[in-house]
Amino acid sequence: MVLKRKFQNAKDVMKKKVVFIDGMATAKEAVNLMRKENIEALIINKRDNIDAYGIVRVHNFIDGVIIPDKTSEEVNVFEIMTKPVISVPASMDVKYVASLLMNIGVREAPVEENGELIGMISISDLILDNMLF
Repeated sequence: MVLKRKFQNAKDVMKKKVVFIDGMATAKEAVNLMRKENIEALIINKRDNIDAYGIVRVHNFIDGVIIPDKTSEEVNVFEIMTKPVISVPASMDVKYVASLLMNIGVREAPVEENGELIGMISISDLILDNMLF
């Protein structure tokens, strides 16, 4: 008997918490917010409607603060963020989400539906928080 995986999309597996921060916040403020919210990435607010979202992940702090030997108070989020953020459509099959995240070398990405960021999905969500796995 051949078993077939039940279809799941990004919206089925994502976490609904999306936390935003201003690009002018310091790295210290961003890390404190990440600790408080128990998350590994923050979305950087757009400056205006035609702007793109940015994202700051744990590795951005390593590359932008620790390795250059700066303090977290002297670095602003906009200096170390990744922009534009690559988002995942809410309707995308989780197998393609996994492939995309692995191919671009990131652990998490925001989930987008109708132009709005509605959640975050991570590699661990696809395995550890997926009840069908």
